[in-house]
Amino acid sequence: MAHLANLNGVSETLPAVPNLPKFQKFQKRAKIIGLLGHKAENFQDQAQITRRVSLGLASLALIGSTSSNGVSLAEDNGLWVTGPLPVPPVYNNIASEKTGTRSFLKKAIYIANIGTKGRIHRLKRYAFDLLAMADLIGPDTLNYVRKYLRLKSTFMYYDFDNVISAAAPTDKQPLTDLANRLFDSFEKLEVAVSTKNFPQTQSTYADTAVILHEVMDRMA
Repeated sequence: MAHLANLNGVSETLPAVPNLPKFQKFQKRAKIIGLLGHKAENFQDQAQITRRVSLGLASLALIGSTSSNGVSLAEDNGLWVTGPLPVPPVYNNIASEKTGTRSFLKKAIYIANIGTKGRIHRLKRYAFDLLAMADLIGPDTLNYVRKYLRLKSTFMYYDFDNVISAAAPTDKQPLTDLANRLFDSFEKLEVAVSTKNFPQTQSTYADTAVILHEVMDRMA
């Protein structure tokens, strides 16, 4: 009993060793790992930003060196516009005598300079496209027919002017007469489509189709 009492006395005199909870150690370790991960993410973001800035500066340097050497990238190839879309000039008498223009012409369309041969090919192709439009004409599709007609006819208007200018003197007047007959028919067809007069649209389109065939034969 005395021996046990001495042991109890020793145990009472010894200071108690504090036990740290395990979750506190885990929180400290997680905090350190979290800080390291945050720093790694920041490093990756900074590396990506630096890489993008470097690529941007390299592109600017390349453009500057190319321009300084007098080499044009795209401004002088006839397909590049740096300002408002220009309205192509018309040099031949293909406008309406009453209005001085054509009612079907669309604005804000860029007509690229593809050369006379390219314009002849486009005139033939667009005449074919308008002939193929016959299957699309219906009482419920006149709005789409009008948009399609205006788009195609606008290109054909400026292409015809270029082709007439480049034609031989003996061919200028026949081409001008053909263009005026075609564009007069386009205007009548546009009126019929705009008023949604389906019978008039059918009859006017039939007359236009005859002239479109003439255009295809002439541009062959």
